Amino acid sequence: MTSDLSVSELGQVIRRLQAKSLLRHPAGRAASLEETLGGTVEETDHGRVLLVRRRFDLDHRHGQQTLSGAGEIASGPLGVLARAGPPAPGSRLLYLDTETTGLAGGTGTYAFLVGVGFFDSDGFEVRQYFMRDLDEEPALLAALDALFRESDGFVTYNGAGFDLPLLETRFVLARRRWRGDRFHLDLLGAARRLWSTRLADCRLGTLEQHVLHVSRDDDLPGALIPTAYFDYLRRKRAGELPRVFEHNRYDILSLVALTGWVAAAMARAPEPDLHPEELMGLGRLWETMDPDRGLACYRMALERGLGSPGRERVLLRLARREKGLARWDEARALWEAATRSEHGFDPQPWEEIAKVYEHRQRDFAAARAVVEEALTRARAHLAPERVLGAFEHRLGRLTRRVIGAGLDGPRLRDLSPTPTSLPPRGPRG
Repeated sequence: MTSDLSVSELGQVIRRLQAKSLLRHPAGRAASLEETLGGTVEETDHGRVLLVRRRFDLDHRHGQQTLSGAGEIASGPLGVLARAGPPAPGSRLLYLDTETTGLAGGTGTYAFLVGVGFFDSDGFEVRQYFMRDLDEEPALLAALDALFRESDGFVTYNGAGFDLPLLETRFVLARRRWRGDRFHLDLLGAARRLWSTRLADCRLGTLEQHVLHVSRDDDLPGALIPTAYFDYLRRKRAGELPRVFEHNRYDILSLVALTGWVAAAMARAPEPDLHPEELMGLGRLWETMDPDRGLACYRMALERGLGSPGRERVLLRLARREKGLARWDEARALWEAATRSEHGFDPQPWEEIAKVYEHRQRDFAAARAVVEEALTRARAHLAPERVLGAFEHRLGRLTRRVIGAGLDGPRLRDLSPTPTSLPPRGPRG
């Protein structure tokens, strides 16, 4: 294998390797765990616990993001992301990630390593609390309790489903009070809205690669972390623990960088440089808090070429808005655009168009033509019997109304899949 390193760079690499070697094997004795990990043993009112601290400058780059992006987030976007009231301005939030003895949860699962990161006046600090044995859990919880009391909330990735319930269980078993009313932003929900239709999955490692452009070198897979801890408990040797700590620290930095990315995208939305599916996700995030901004994101996603099935979902969301404002022509245009999907059959836009003709325009013949066309499409796509039955029932009722009125209306104009431009916006309101 060839190398492009210069002599100077090669010398730096050699010196780093020598420094690591001295750290692992100091002269005359085996290195202690705290020396190997670069930590200290901290006293608490319930015993001693190992603590590893690392400091990062605000301009530290994690992939393509600097940590400062998360440190500058206003409380408003945080509240939108959390689907809750925003934290108070100036709140101290803890970016939290745990490494555990298993993924099942319950009273038999321990959080043997808890990493917590937070911003202060001149940087970002990561603290990692580690149980050198299971009987050190009271000390670890005491240290966490003191830190949690000084904070205003948490930012996690899947913390609502795993990390925080596990810590709550450990606190309760230790007869410590767990404050469940803290602000909590679980970024997994926002990530799913932004990337679930674009990426293979929404694991943090996947977003590191495709969003943050982070590449981990020599990373220990998360599935092997419990084994590494049990091996340490048996042998009392550091073994893979340095890689466990590095994995946990990277998870926290990725969480911070991703929070900054998402919050910045929300603040700029709608932003034309984003992928159409990211714009659609931002629309979903903003829709309940600021409907006009959410709709602007949806429209830009369509203009930027949003593909199916997201395109049809967005058209239906826009049509629902127009329907709520009683702008029936605009709503019908959007529903008609949604019927032009080449991916499956959705009965909703057909039903809505038929309702407009029947109930708003009293054009029973046109409504019947819509339903006849919908039935043809539904049968071609092997729609469920309940869908076919609902259209057949509507068709029978409309046929009776047409006959009763002595009408023989024209067939509905062709709604076959053809390229179409986005329907007009109409006046804002």
